[in-house]
Amino acid sequence: MENKEKQVIDSEAADQILKQYIVVRFNKEQFGISINYIQNIVRMTSITRVPNVPDYIKGVINLRGEIIPIMSLRIKLDLEPDEITNQTRIIIVNVDDKLVGLFVDEVMEVLILEDEQIEKQTKEGTDKKSKYISGVGKLEDRLISLFNVEQIIAD
Repeated sequence: MENKEKQVIDSEAADQILKQYIVVRFNKEQFGISINYIQNIVRMTSITRVPNVPDYIKGVINLRGEIIPIMSLRIKLDLEPDEITNQTRIIIVNVDDKLVGLFVDEVMEVLILEDEQIEKQTKEGTDKKSKYISGVGKLEDRLISLFNVEQIIAD
């Protein structure tokens, strides 16, 4: 029995130490989205416009019978407008049982970061982007801003 308890503790410790992120790109900037929120990644598809919504809501899509609102992270972060290319993807995230699609320029890779590779966001920045960043992942010569998905969807 002592061995089983040790295995449970070891797996819990591993969950806390290693965190997986999907790395996405906007222009030349890289951002990480925790894999815990990601429901699906889909290619660009036809989006139905919806009247009287904030400008960062581009419309809705029908994905296997589910109507999912699509959000432009570029507009939400005060970046230049979206450019739709062959690499453009919609990342479907699930926050509190609500599905939302996020436009990204490109999905690059799945990345595993350890706790010591993540520097938590400690001070409030003045730009909109810093409000939605929970930390920065440091990997060799790369810095990857880690999105606070719950904050993005809540606003």
